Amino acid sequence: MSPRDASGGSQSRADPRWTLVACVLASSLSFVEGSVLSVALPAIRASYGAGAQEVQWVVNTYLLPLSALLLLGGALGDHFGRKRLLLIGTSIFAITSLVCALAPSLPILLAARAAQGIGAALLLPNSLALLNAAFQGEKRGRAVGIWAAAGAAAAAIAPLIGGWLVGNVGWPSIFYINLPLALGAILIPMRFVAESREAGAGRTDYAGALLATAGLGGLTYALTLWSATRRFNGEAGIALAIGALALAGFVWAEHRRGSRAMMPLNLFAGRCFSGLNLLTFLLYGSFGAAMLLIPYVLISAGNYSPIQAGLAMLPLPILMTSLSPRMGGLAAKMGPRIPLTIGPAIVGVGMLLARFVTPGSSYWTGAFPMVLVMAIGMTIAVAPLTSSVLGSVEEQHVAMASGLNSAVARTGGLIATALLGAVLSSSGDQLFGGFHQAMYISAAVAALASAVALTTLGGVRMRKA
Repeated sequence: MSPRDASGGSQSRADPRWTLVACVLASSLSFVEGSVLSVALPAIRASYGAGAQEVQWVVNTYLLPLSALLLLGGALGDHFGRKRLLLIGTSIFAITSLVCALAPSLPILLAARAAQGIGAALLLPNSLALLNAAFQGEKRGRAVGIWAAAGAAAAAIAPLIGGWLVGNVGWPSIFYINLPLALGAILIPMRFVAESREAGAGRTDYAGALLATAGLGGLTYALTLWSATRRFNGEAGIALAIGALALAGFVWAEHRRGSRAMMPLNLFAGRCFSGLNLLTFLLYGSFGAAMLLIPYVLISAGNYSPIQAGLAMLPLPILMTSLSPRMGGLAAKMGPRIPLTIGPAIVGVGMLLARFVTPGSSYWTGAFPMVLVMAIGMTIAVAPLTSSVLGSVEEQHVAMASGLNSAVARTGGLIATALLGAVLSSSGDQLFGGFHQAMYISAAVAALASAVALTTLGGVRMRKA
């Protein structure tokens, strides 16, 4: 970047260190909101007298726009200014968080959650894009590593904070904690962050965004109906058909737009990039299901309080905060294949240990070994996956690749949540049985992610940041 941004404004006050702080604060909003809800779902369900489908939609009305619009959010930042879109997205997120906290009915909560997802889709890709513009060379790699590790740690520690708030203040308070984060993510960029944009950016692909949203929405709705009732009725069939047609239309539209597409299909010509995104979908789908189910089951059937369920997840933030940044550098030296094969496999082993989480089990013999082993696996995998995705494409495609990979990760969680209706609708011993079955399936999916890394990432030489 030149000393002046693309709009001609002075950047004399721009500070890369404050840019990193602002981007971490903004992205933490999305990461925290994606995980803190897990310890609040039983309380939300009881508060509104909601059923299993409604519980799924409390999660998925947020994940759906986030998954579908991440790429458009990044493209709008390229076109209109990344700092501007970060501020807009963060403001939307803050306002809708307040609406969520005050929601008098479930429909209003769901509408506000959907608007939250839109805000997250604007702020998340532009926070990383601003980092890429503010740092160069090895400093960029370190900044991205800090950004990824901070986001993962925030997501991991959120259930602990949320558990305390739900138990002592009430579930609406989990949305109030977004407000100070959002305030910092708005005030700091206004003073210390330089505007940046991509000259001539043209990927404002509104048709693609609409088709992606309709496609994922139809698919999610069909799977939610099926998983909650275990019957594939006419309503689910119509939703599935609409979703499939919309997704096919999305692929066709992206093919027609070529390099101007929201999701340029030529990126998938590289075996490494395709493998990394398939791995992301599988790993984050399985892990997302586990992160939703573990606190829910511990609270609903294991006699844990919300804060105890949050404490049960504590190995995740401890390990990821302390070790994740080092794993990115290790992957750069040895290549992505080994850590991305070992990490998901260990995650799968941890999921198999769910068998020891039973109505009479203690934390140390039940939940702790499961969470600890999963935390070790994710610590090995998360930072190498992020740096590998950025290194698998040419410099001009880094922002696009990152946004696409984030969208794939959220889509994995979206689909996984849509399939959990039968478990969420159970209670007592039946809930434990459904939990065990779901975790075994998740373990198989994590093992498949490991196999993808083993078979697609061999011999890949990563491009240095």
